[in-house]
Amino acid sequence: MASTPQQPEGSEPDLDALREAIGSGDPMRAMPALTQLRFCSDEQAVPLLVLGSQQEAFLVRSLSCSGLGYKRTEQGWIVLERLLRSDGDANVRAEAANALASYGVNRAWPLLKAAFDADSAWLVRCSILSALAEQSEIDLGWLLELAGAAITDADGTVRVSGAEILGRIVREAVDQPIGAQARTLLQPLQQDRDHRVVAAALNGLQAQ
Repeated sequence: MASTPQQPEGSEPDLDALREAIGSGDPMRAMPALTQLRFCSDEQAVPLLVLGSQQEAFLVRSLSCSGLGYKRTEQGWIVLERLLRSDGDANVRAEAANALASYGVNRAWPLLKAAFDADSAWLVRCSILSALAEQSEIDLGWLLELAGAAITDADGTVRVSGAEILGRIVREAVDQPIGAQARTLLQPLQQDRDHRVVAAALNGLQAQ
């Protein structure tokens, strides 16, 4: 079995060797090669990350999505958008969502909100919730809209994430109408069938 090319310190990356490894169909070679792309420029790395996103192994596609969140170009955005909407593996769609958020909340919000509404996979939904909640500059109204949808999900893990976001809004907007709206949404969750949701709701309602 051919070995994965390693990047000697201080040397130029062997792009041909990395391309061959990434496209080899062998995840054990492709994944280390993808990690070597951190030594490359965006212009060098993105075409190889795109190649990785086209491979059969979902781990290779997922790692490629992660790389496209660090090596950001318009080509990468287009690929991530396609994967978020159409990849057959929830792990890949979740990683694509995380990567798209790194392009900036204002640009990513419409796409990620639409994906949240359309994709019922709990992993994808939780990834979108986490990625957007981590954006300190996000509009609290957007977070309220997202959390309001999350707390109606059939999956308890998604509801927990929604309740935690509502608690954040309560804390950050104590004396504002949006804070009161968040409290109103939290109150019924004290009777949720999932004890984790109840705990998150109680924690959020105790915020002053």
